[in-house]
Amino acid sequence: MPTPDAKSAHILDSSLPVFCTYGFQKTSMQDIARAAGMSRAALYLHFANKEDVFRSGAVRTHAAVMALVEAELGQPGDVFERIEAALVAYFEGLVEQIAASPHGAELFDASAELVGDVVLGARLRLSDLLRDALDAAEVRGEIRLSGIATASAELAVLLLASVDGIKAQRSALLPVRPGIALQLRLVRAAIQPAAAAGV
Repeated sequence: MPTPDAKSAHILDSSLPVFCTYGFQKTSMQDIARAAGMSRAALYLHFANKEDVFRSGAVRTHAAVMALVEAELGQPGDVFERIEAALVAYFEGLVEQIAASPHGAELFDASAELVGDVVLGARLRLSDLLRDALDAAEVRGEIRLSGIATASAELAVLLLASVDGIKAQRSALLPVRPGIALQLRLVRAAIQPAAAAGV
């Protein structure tokens, strides 16, 4: 028999496609219960309302994505490849399914209202992790930030802002994943010493 935690996880897994299909405003607890294969009364044993479902799902997703981001940055090897993998994990893990929904804008608005603190916390944590990865790479001589007169914290903010811009454009010419790869190639060219690049 599934544990309460397993049941809650199943409800949260079932709820995102429902929100993406109907939008936040039109989604009902009955819709979520139906998708989870349970009665509405059973659903209320786990969550007080759809706002509770939405926030709980967002908290769970952010935690999972940030664990993946930390794992990617903690891998050995090239700092640019690790940063690229971390950015892809973050942006695709958190926004891909919602962005593809016809109700994406509404769901992002709901996210800002209901889980703005969670989103901000994850964003600040990612910026700190990128800064730390860049600092460690500079200590190892893999990059030289002085060459572009910037600090690691500033570059981390710029990397995130750049991906935000690519994401907002929703351009078929430059989707998010290739856009991340392009910006990291440009950054590599600017801050990687010739010796570290193997030239």
